[in-house]
Amino acid sequence: MIYKERIESINIKIMKAQNARMDLNKAERQYFLNQIKGYEGELSFDSFIKNLGSDYLVLNNLLLQFNNTTFQIDSLLITAEVLYFFEVNNYEGDFYYESDRLYKMPKIERNNPLIQLHRSESLLRQLLQSLEIDAYVVFVNPGFTLFQAPLLKPIILPTQLISFFQNLNKSNAKINNKHKVLAEKLVSMHMQESPYGQLPEYTYEQLRKGICCVECGSLTVEIVGRNCVCRRCGHEELVTDAVPRNTDELKLLFPENRITTNLVQEWCCVVESKKRIQRILDKNYQIVRKNRWMYYE
Repeated sequence: MIYKERIESINIKIMKAQNARMDLNKAERQYFLNQIKGYEGELSFDSFIKNLGSDYLVLNNLLLQFNNTTFQIDSLLITAEVLYFFEVNNYEGDFYYESDRLYKMPKIERNNPLIQLHRSESLLRQLLQSLEIDAYVVFVNPGFTLFQAPLLKPIILPTQLISFFQNLNKSNAKINNKHKVLAEKLVSMHMQESPYGQLPEYTYEQLRKGICCVECGSLTVEIVGRNCVCRRCGHEELVTDAVPRNTDELKLLFPENRITTNLVQEWCCVVESKKRIQRILDKNYQIVRKNRWMYYE
């Protein structure tokens, strides 16, 4: 069973908004695309995890700390006998392995995920001092090929994923309460992601206003009756759903700002009726009154 769900990170949510509402430079956009590609790889890996039986506990996206060192676990699978630690990678294209280095053909060196895996695995062992740990780098992209793949390295290639999980499912060992206690302990130690660290700087004034399409992320949305209609992809969404979604985006980007009817109307911009905005906010948020001021939480 999934004990800790995988959710989209705060950084990705912020960068999606930035990508729609400001002009990212080449390096910033590449960082954003890499984050999206990594998350898509993790979701692809999750589709294999879901085929496992019930006697497993899965913890996704753990951010832990040991000896003042922070490390991340993409997926941790708790079984009766072994902890499986997976570092998920979504590289695509033709690669080769040589002298403990990873290259994309013809000869472009890329980060070797085995280095990150060994570091995080060591920290997890020191932290837990308990069950046996098997750690793997998992290449999930079916368009990935690794030439000269080392036989003795903890690597799972795309063509090996099905058989790997089929073998796991053959185990008859049952988890018990101690495994659930371990899962609870790890979840309690999970640190909230620190947003904004590597993100491009931004101000309210420089961000483009409007309603972002929930489907394609563009700002080409117009109001047609009760619906928001995207001119780019044609997706339709109720105004009563789109306004809270974009208000939540506003709160994420500017947590220090008080959410008022005027601010939300300016942010969404295409909803002309202030009364319409206020009705939607009244229904979805708690009203706070201070002296002559009213805002929403």
